[in-house]
Amino acid sequence: MTVPNPQMQSLLVVEDSNEDFEALQRLLGRSRLTIPIQRCVNGEQALAFLYRTGSYEDRQRSPRPGLIVLDLNLPGTDGREVLRRIKQDKALKKIPIVIFTTSNNPQDIEDCYQYGVNSYIVKPINFTQLKRDIQILVDYWFEVTTLPNHLED
Repeated sequence: MTVPNPQMQSLLVVEDSNEDFEALQRLLGRSRLTIPIQRCVNGEQALAFLYRTGSYEDRQRSPRPGLIVLDLNLPGTDGREVLRRIKQDKALKKIPIVIFTTSNNPQDIEDCYQYGVNSYIVKPINFTQLKRDIQILVDYWFEVTTLPNHLED
């Protein structure tokens, strides 16, 4: 049973892979919660969305997300730079960020935590594990955790 919640924070997914995004979206759609999902396909688009520039100036169409799921390996401005910029910005740094990437490079993991990431998940190859990980992510971030309120932004 899906539980609609008018106070539900949205989720911003920054992912260039259509296949990975569609799997994430499909699995989120099976959740008990109705979570509004926004998608950006590269770092420049994510920063424009968050800073509400260009085609994202309308606050109704570009709400501040309650959580960002960020891939590291993006074309152009990569996820590391997006993470660094968000966590250095006073208006954006309180938004929790979960890295969801294929990289299990210890240096990437170290760097992301140094920049202030809230969680780092290596994308599993196994679909059953992917499904489990996404369900845990949704349960934790949207049911267990109290997310910061972005209505004033």
